[in-house]
Amino acid sequence: MSTLVKHDQVNEANDWRQDTPGQQGWAHSARPGARNKYFMVSTDSHANEPADLWEKRIEAKFRDRLPRIVTDENGVQWRVGEGIGSERLGAPGAMDREDVERDQAGADPAGRAADMVRDGVDAEIIFPNKGMGMWATPDTAFAGAQCRVWNDWAHETFAGWDNQIPVACIATGDLDGAMAEIRRCADLGFTILTLPSQPLPGGSVDHLAYSMPHFDPMWSLIQDTDMTITFHILNSKDVRASKGHGDVVINYISQALTPTIEPVVALCASGVLERFPKLRFGAFEAGIGWVPWLLDTMDETYRKHHMWARPKLQGLPSDYFRANGFATFQEDAAGLALAERYDLIDNIMWANDYPHHEGTWPHSAAAIERTMGDLTDAQRAKVLGLNAARTFKLDVPAHQQIA
Repeated sequence: MSTLVKHDQVNEANDWRQDTPGQQGWAHSARPGARNKYFMVSTDSHANEPADLWEKRIEAKFRDRLPRIVTDENGVQWRVGEGIGSERLGAPGAMDREDVERDQAGADPAGRAADMVRDGVDAEIIFPNKGMGMWATPDTAFAGAQCRVWNDWAHETFAGWDNQIPVACIATGDLDGAMAEIRRCADLGFTILTLPSQPLPGGSVDHLAYSMPHFDPMWSLIQDTDMTITFHILNSKDVRASKGHGDVVINYISQALTPTIEPVVALCASGVLERFPKLRFGAFEAGIGWVPWLLDTMDETYRKHHMWARPKLQGLPSDYFRANGFATFQEDAAGLALAERYDLIDNIMWANDYPHHEGTWPHSAAAIERTMGDLTDAQRAKVLGLNAARTFKLDVPAHQQIA
């Protein structure tokens, strides 16, 4: 058994994050400051928007409908809003020093830049944080207005930072509004879109789905503007949140992660990618262990239900994921163990999920060493940054272009 190596001392609750078998035998390193460091892209990081961002910027007619925080008679704080019901907020007293640091990080680009260096990250893709609930409302105009606030702020905040790349948020329940915002964001210089996993929250027999030809004009526009599509967890989460024992685990896995599978299947099985073969899309923060299962299951279903399957595809659903899709993860030993066997090395991307607690910042090197020891040096280089550089068209320094 490998000897575990410890680095900086942290509080007991987070001490396990530093556990590592080391990097013996690795040609390159994930450790910050290493001369032979991999090119590392956190494909899923988050902003820390001002608490009053939407209150200050959204149209006056929507201001009273914004999510708000209320305190109950027991002093417990809840986040309340349209489509989200009430969500209990974490108890600050339960956090240790490093947890508090994560909660407060990411507020400004200069601070982010220092934190990227601390964790060995060369570039990052930035998603909302407080804004992840923008798509919860069934009111498409309200959702679109909230997205425009984020897009304007993100453009203003990160415009001067080549390695801090924000996504443009699009509310797709209103197709015309979505296409107008995609065009506007393309003109602003955005190269990455994030769409809700469902066009409208909640799910209904009357709701539109991404598999329908209704969305073909949007896919055509996205393909023409050469923007990458992302589907992030939490932007279409199941609202049946648990408020009892085990809620933090139940809500994260069942209500937040699993809805992200739906748009992947919709694109792979519906013929969208045959009509628009240059689209690039990915599932973000949902991990990768489910991807091999999904590819097998999609193909099995398509073959066994051939009599009902429509349209008839030129390939199998899994072919379209391997050609056009990808998924991101923080730590996923199971998914990494199956990646080569399922020919997915080119379709998976690492992220530190900065600054969230479920992420690996600021101990990403240890997490990488714990989980990626069975990959080859070239495979690690792809997963840690080169796949992202190819997908998001990032420049890689010559000394980090590992074949």
